[in-house]
Amino acid sequence: MKMAPKLVILDRDGVINQDSDDYVKSLDEWIPYPSSIAAMARLSQNGWQVAVATNQSGIARGYYDEVTLSAMHQRMLSLVEDAGGHIGHIAYCPHVSEDGCNCRKPLPGLLEEICDALGHDSLEGSWMVGDSLRDLQAGNAVGCRPVLVRTGKGERTLIKHPELEEKNNPTLIFDDLAAFVDWLLEETNE
Repeated sequence: MKMAPKLVILDRDGVINQDSDDYVKSLDEWIPYPSSIAAMARLSQNGWQVAVATNQSGIARGYYDEVTLSAMHQRMLSLVEDAGGHIGHIAYCPHVSEDGCNCRKPLPGLLEEICDALGHDSLEGSWMVGDSLRDLQAGNAVGCRPVLVRTGKGERTLIKHPELEEKNNPTLIFDDLAAFVDWLLEETNE
């Protein structure tokens, strides 16, 4: 039996940084949760690969451009590196739903890109952490284990989808990324 890759895939807005209903449109608006940066570093330090899969339809909508997005991602990479961690790959979808792409979550294209970029045969058993149902659906499509955080749009997602909290639902729910990482490292280091 093949071992699942030690890989955690993260949604960006609402998981790593503060989200906004008006979009995160500039470097000044990209405000990380300090506990998330530290959690990402702790994953790396404990042998886990970290990747990011993020819908960025604000590009297609003309709210910001790919240069601005790149600046946000460079800041994120630097902060995680400075904390002693590493992000293996960042996959983003610049499209809106009407574009008919395969990369916009809940479709699995971003996760398939991560799988290829990191050299995995499969994402089966990896973790997908998000704050929306579409994050969980994208992860489920490729066999990831689903985790919902209450930060960002997480609380709203739970109100809209109370079935996520039912006992037989495989989705794990945590207050934030740091709480999930605490749990994961405790579970896997025994």
